[in-house]
Amino acid sequence: MLTMLAVPLAPAPAQVTRTAYWSRLLPALAALACVTRIPSFVRPLWNPDEGYLAVQARLLAQGGHLYETVVDRKPPLVPWLYEGVFALCGSGSLAPVRVLAVLAQALTAVLLASLARRRWGDTAGRAAGVLYLLVSVGLSPEDAQAATFEVFILPCTAAALWCADRGRWAAAGAAVACAFLAKQTGGAVLLPVAWLLYRAGTPRSGAVRLAAGFALPVGCAALATDPGGFLFWTVTGSTAYASFTGSELHVLGRCLGNTAILAVACAGLLPPVLRTLRTTRAAAADLWLWFAASAVAVAAGFHFFGHYYLQFTPPAALLATAALRHLPRERLTAAVLTSAGCCALFLTWGLFAPRPELAHAQRLAAALAQRTAPTDRVLVWGMHPETYWLAGRTPATRYLTAGLLTNYSGGRDGPQVGEAFAVRGAWPVFRAEMAAHAPTLVVDDSRGRPYAPPHIPTLNHLLASRYEEVARVDGAILYARTPRG
Repeated sequence: MLTMLAVPLAPAPAQVTRTAYWSRLLPALAALACVTRIPSFVRPLWNPDEGYLAVQARLLAQGGHLYETVVDRKPPLVPWLYEGVFALCGSGSLAPVRVLAVLAQALTAVLLASLARRRWGDTAGRAAGVLYLLVSVGLSPEDAQAATFEVFILPCTAAALWCADRGRWAAAGAAVACAFLAKQTGGAVLLPVAWLLYRAGTPRSGAVRLAAGFALPVGCAALATDPGGFLFWTVTGSTAYASFTGSELHVLGRCLGNTAILAVACAGLLPPVLRTLRTTRAAAADLWLWFAASAVAVAAGFHFFGHYYLQFTPPAALLATAALRHLPRERLTAAVLTSAGCCALFLTWGLFAPRPELAHAQRLAAALAQRTAPTDRVLVWGMHPETYWLAGRTPATRYLTAGLLTNYSGGRDGPQVGEAFAVRGAWPVFRAEMAAHAPTLVVDDSRGRPYAPPHIPTLNHLLASRYEEVARVDGAILYARTPRG
């Protein structure tokens, strides 16, 4: 008896198979995730969202409060993530955050592989994980390689389906909540999760567990910030932002352009899905619902930025996997090779794409840092909050871009830009902040856009009465405070 206890029992054949499967697949998916994210490390910043998050994290680390000291139309999870990384690794580089983005992509691939394997077998599991990673970079580099909100939505949405597929409703609700707390549109995954709950015939207790799993993290996040501010900035305060009146052609062009780019990346996936559409539609109803919910998420707000399209990639990979299992094996090989070729194309784009706006922000930040002290507050009037981060200077206002004060957010080029279209209550707060701690330097980085100071009476009056032009950098105008200011 003692001898039996001392010697570990041999694992069952199924356990051996499971361990061997994952011991081979996990390193392969991790390596592929690293390869597909290589371009993300070749630039200090990829887009203004990364800059916004970096500035937010610095302000929070200095004792600021989300939705008070600094505001954005987003839930708090990703700003907190940046803040935590900065606390551990310093705020001078986004490389540690990019490492987390690699881990997020790898985790998403593993969850999709597990889902596909449970439903369709070992080969399908490997295909789903690999295909997902290959198409995950299929957008412009500034959309696909940035460590922003959508990248951190993806593992949460995959986890929600993974838990729901196993009937773990409280965990599924918590995963939906995490997706929502990364960005509001992440909550769209609730639709396929609810379908799986309905299809499982689970009694009311399942719905209660799902609702409780969702409500608890969201409620805790609201209480950890400011419940009123959380509700306003994540739900009720963005009505003007969600309109595209006056920008219809502009928005339509972006929609068609980014759809076409993603279609190129999915060139290996589209043929099998279309070929087997009839047979897969009923058998994979939850996946089609996930895809449809992602389409709603992409369209929400009528902006159609490229990074919004990342939410399509997990359901697209699973739908392709479901379709390929009905086709000859060579079709799977063709799909993987085609996706790999497209992936190589996008990686090359990411490695060599010029970033003129980043170069502009770097030159502007250098000029700003040269003319101010580290303790000075400054105002950058534009759409590139990364200038604050690159210069190491503190914003004079909680509004890090002109967008929240003019509704230019989302590239509005129509008539709904100006003080009248700002976030409700923003201008009284802005005036109070300018009076309480007037910026030492104001940078007008509008460069002729509709939110330029001549179109914004309050800012124009402030500049005319208290500031004077001292320099120009790449079309941006620098104003220093006059002695009377």
